[in-house]
Amino acid sequence: MSNVVVLREAVEPKRQTPTRRPNRELRTREHLLEHEVKKMIEAAKSNRWGHRDSTMILIAYRHGLRASELCDLRWDQVSFSGAVLHVRRRKAGTPATHPLTGLEMRALRRLKREQQPSSPYLFVSERGAPFSTEGFARLLQRAGKVAKVPFPIHPHMLRHACGYKLANDGVDTRALQAYLGHKNIQHTVRYTELSPGRFKNFWKD
Repeated sequence: MSNVVVLREAVEPKRQTPTRRPNRELRTREHLLEHEVKKMIEAAKSNRWGHRDSTMILIAYRHGLRASELCDLRWDQVSFSGAVLHVRRRKAGTPATHPLTGLEMRALRRLKREQQPSSPYLFVSERGAPFSTEGFARLLQRAGKVAKVPFPIHPHMLRHACGYKLANDGVDTRALQAYLGHKNIQHTVRYTELSPGRFKNFWKD
């Protein structure tokens, strides 16, 4: 019996689980640019639940939310009277209170008004259950293709896009750290390192 096992192993080598390609081989950068995010928001508007989908992308981007933070958002975190969003962070991140712009307020008011059935969560599926992180990832992939973003999209790229955009606008690193909820400022410094603004005026013609 042992000989049979040995022969079978020799003829049929063990299958190896395929390894995932590194991100650097899938895309040239890990953040989206502002114009790419805007195109994805517009692309999402053509979906069956276009307002919900486009609002998800907008809120995730503007507030640097992880997919889990976005899908867990509840209406009691939104203050319409104060125009603020109370952000709870995952991964032991620091919570914060973010201002909401007029664009975001209008989008959220409409979302709440049209939500049927009503739910304690901002973003829900057709069945009224909280939107899943997997569903949001698929939503982004579709929006990225329609918007003709030249590489695969994943949800965390919106958080990186937020950090990159604010750093490029000259936002103070400590303020950006608090906004994104980073415990370690080294996680924030990556955005200032990516910002082309730090090299501004190196050369003059």
